[in-house]
Amino acid sequence: MTSSLATPLAPAPSAHLAGKYLTFAIGTESYAVDVRQVREIIRLTSITSVPQMPPFIRGVINLRGKIIPVVDLRIQFGLPPAPPTDHTCVVVVHTPAGPAAHRETGLLVDSVEEVLSLGAADLESTPDFGSQLDTACLLGMAKVKGAVKMLLNLDRILGHSDPVSLNPTTPAS
Repeated sequence: MTSSLATPLAPAPSAHLAGKYLTFAIGTESYAVDVRQVREIIRLTSITSVPQMPPFIRGVINLRGKIIPVVDLRIQFGLPPAPPTDHTCVVVVHTPAGPAAHRETGLLVDSVEEVLSLGAADLESTPDFGSQLDTACLLGMAKVKGAVKMLLNLDRILGHSDPVSLNPTTPAS
């Protein structure tokens, strides 16, 4: 007589990603970042260009006396630049800059959508696109109302030690 031992199910690889996310659009796609990384959302303001920056670094803004770099996610993701609209805004996020410090960066996005509460059942790991493509810039995928929202790994996208571009033709700086 054989007995089978029941083993507890391991949590889904994306279960640790459950939580609240700010979603925004870039082109026709929808992306999300953990709301704990969002400092604020501001209307598009004057961006001062900085020489010798890669094309996806639009420049800097003065946010209440603090200089904040602005990354154009359209360009970083390999999309053509688009003229600003009434919905274009800057999402100011903070990411680790060391053991006890954070760096603030503005993300230029086409529009902000909403804040969503995502449970483990809504989330999946990033699919395998093959060995030649680096998907470390994505934490996972969310299924919301029949659509897919990509969860961005801001630490990897904006990190100084090993930044990546989602556009394979744009080298990381």
